[in-house]
Amino acid sequence: MRRDRIFLATTLTAIFSADLYFILLPKLRSIRQTSGHFCSCAPKNFTLPRHGGLASPQLSNWTSALPLDVTTSESDDGISKLERLFSHPLYNIQIPLLGPEERLLQAEQLMEYYRRKVSRWERHMKAYSEAAAVSNITVTEHEVTFDPDASWVKFHLGINRYALYSRDDPAIPKLLREMQSMAVVSADYTQDEKALKGACDCTQVVKPSGHHLKLALKMQNFAKAMFKPMRQQRDEETPEDFFYFVDFQRHNAEIAAFHLDRILDFRRVPPVSGRLVNITGEVLQVTHNEDLRGVFFTSPASNTCFFAKCLYVCKTEYAVCGNPDLLEGSLSAYLPGLSIAPRISIPNPWIRSYTFSGREEWEVNPFYCDTIKQMYPYNSGNRLLNIIDMSIFDFLIGNMDRHHYEIFTKFGDEGFLLHLDNARGFGKHSVDEMSILAPLSQCCMIKRSTLMRLQLLTRREYRLSDVMRESLQADPLHPILMEPHLLALDRRLQKVLRMVQRCVRRLGENEVIARDFEKSTSTPQATTEMREVR
Repeated sequence: MRRDRIFLATTLTAIFSADLYFILLPKLRSIRQTSGHFCSCAPKNFTLPRHGGLASPQLSNWTSALPLDVTTSESDDGISKLERLFSHPLYNIQIPLLGPEERLLQAEQLMEYYRRKVSRWERHMKAYSEAAAVSNITVTEHEVTFDPDASWVKFHLGINRYALYSRDDPAIPKLLREMQSMAVVSADYTQDEKALKGACDCTQVVKPSGHHLKLALKMQNFAKAMFKPMRQQRDEETPEDFFYFVDFQRHNAEIAAFHLDRILDFRRVPPVSGRLVNITGEVLQVTHNEDLRGVFFTSPASNTCFFAKCLYVCKTEYAVCGNPDLLEGSLSAYLPGLSIAPRISIPNPWIRSYTFSGREEWEVNPFYCDTIKQMYPYNSGNRLLNIIDMSIFDFLIGNMDRHHYEIFTKFGDEGFLLHLDNARGFGKHSVDEMSILAPLSQCCMIKRSTLMRLQLLTRREYRLSDVMRESLQADPLHPILMEPHLLALDRRLQKVLRMVQRCVRRLGENEVIARDFEKSTSTPQATTEMREVR
């Protein structure tokens, strides 16, 4: 009997000790550090310590001057929430003067490249017109002029080490307006469409899948944009039984993703605008590709339709149709060509299984991030933090299809990640797919600037759904998102912040929150000494 009491007392002592160490102490620590939220009186010099092989970058105090819990007085001065957001100090952090190493392209180099493309286009059109005349084919000809000061040229010249465009670049709104109205002079398959048919080797850029329905359109001033037509009504949700890799691509998701990327201040999505396209006059009659002509037909309702040439859903029953010729879609501005601005496609470490029953290691191993932190290029620098940024972006839009990401080779390991191909976002407003946040939940790391902006967007005067609604009203196809999708953004944003808060309670701020500005040691000039890592 006495032994039983001793055993019971020992057991209770062990249980109490475990509760004290694993539950009570962390709670007391979190109360002291956060007091229910991120305390603005906490130490401002946040660093990213060595953790599981991740090296500590050398950090500056660019963002440490701003408190983590950003506060702002409310204003009823009539200024829009979006304007107020973009005038906030968090959206006006200045980057250094850009030298040649920080810019993707130089003006002289780009002008020479496009002059050669213009000459090649003119020779091609002359030969095509002569062949069409011999074959008694009517060719729709448009006057085409190359303007060195065109908005799309300025967009290409503005790409730098930190983002695709600057916060106040006037070329971006101008480019959006031009994509909405400028005459289309040529239509063709995109490069990855051609790869599906073996017409080109484009696998180093995009892995061809089976659900493409998009075209490359050339504008009157030689601007080039990718057209994705409307496939799904805005009030439709992706069916519950659909796997993410057979989901539709949605044109409005591409448009909304660009606006959200801009509001988050990532600026890693190329400009996207909605447009009503006359698929007879602006695609069929201007294409020089006979294969593309061959997929057009007239439906029993006398509407003009076309379908894609791909691996799976590429038959007439999966076609898209105009009404009778007009079809709405998204136009995404092309990036500079690979021959002048090479970029590489890298598998996402948190790639999903693209089979009906497979599972990847990260889905079964909660310590998967410890392995990733030991691997190049995630064992130093900011690449892993950029992956976590991307996962937050994808979680907000509900995109489960991020199998690869791309970077410009010129900027090396410290270059930002391009957030391309977002058409499978905004499919389900009623479901929050928490597995998309696996990089954040498993690594428990986030950039300080990202966290500060996310916190700002929860405040009533900057509420994410409100600024998104306002931003999307500028698109000619608005409403782009139905109200349940906008409200889902607020709900998901809260879930991201709660996940960060749990990480801070468990590991402490110094382990979780990383300042994302780095002091360069390679360039002695004062104007380029401080470098932002995005």
